[in-house]
Amino acid sequence: MEQEEKLKTAATAMMSDFKVQTFGGAEKTTDTVVAMDTVSSIIDDWNAMSKKAANLTIKQYGPPNEATQSRLIWYNNGPWKRTIVYRDEIPHDFPQPHTDVIENYINYSVPPEMFSEIAKFDGSVVVERTKGEVSSRCDMEAANILALNLMNDIVTGKLSVEEARDKYCEVTSTFMMNRPAPYAEKLQFDVRKDEKYDTDIVMIADEMVEQAIEKVNDIVGDSMGNNRLH
Repeated sequence: MEQEEKLKTAATAMMSDFKVQTFGGAEKTTDTVVAMDTVSSIIDDWNAMSKKAANLTIKQYGPPNEATQSRLIWYNNGPWKRTIVYRDEIPHDFPQPHTDVIENYINYSVPPEMFSEIAKFDGSVVVERTKGEVSSRCDMEAANILALNLMNDIVTGKLSVEEARDKYCEVTSTFMMNRPAPYAEKLQFDVRKDEKYDTDIVMIADEMVEQAIEKVNDIVGDSMGNNRLH
C-alpha cells in the first residue's frame, strides 16, 4: 500500500471514529426476518446439534433476521443483544462433552483485570473489551444463561473461579433433572440496552497523525466549510 493510500485509510478511520463517538449508530441491526423455506433449506444439511439449536431458537424467537450458509442471526431477541446459531461446531468438554453451536450476546463491561479470571472459568465465555460485550457459546441457550450469570458473579466478587465452576456443574445437573434451576432459566442481573464502548486512549500523536488529520480536512473540507480538525 502506497503512503498516500495509507494516509487516506487512516483519515477515513479517524472520521469514522469521530462520527460513531459523536452520533452513535456503530452497529445497525436487521429488522426483517428470513423466509422459513430459505432457513429450512440452509439448515437441512447441518449436523444434528446445530440443526437442533437452530430449530429450538426458531421455536422460541421466530425466524432469524439474517441467514447465511454457515449461521443464523437474531437481533434483540428476548434478553439478548444478538444470537447466532452456527453450522460449524466447536468441541468443548466442560462441564461435560458437547459442542458449542449457539452464542448469545449481551452488553456488559468486564474490568480488564478480570479477563483472566473469566478465561479460567470458561473458555467459551468471550469478552469484547472495546465493544463492551460479553457472549457465551454452548450447546443450548440455558447453558449460556448459566455461564453469563456465573460470569457476573465472578466479576462482582460473589464467587471465585473455582466456586463458579463447581456451581456450573451443580446447576447443570439440576437443570437436566428437570428441577428448578433459576441460574439456567433467566439472567439474574440487569443488562444494559445501550452500547458502552471502551475506546481506550490515543497513544500515537506524532507527524503521522498530523498528516492524517490534514487528509481528513482535505476530504471533508467542502462539507464542513471552515470547521477544520486540529
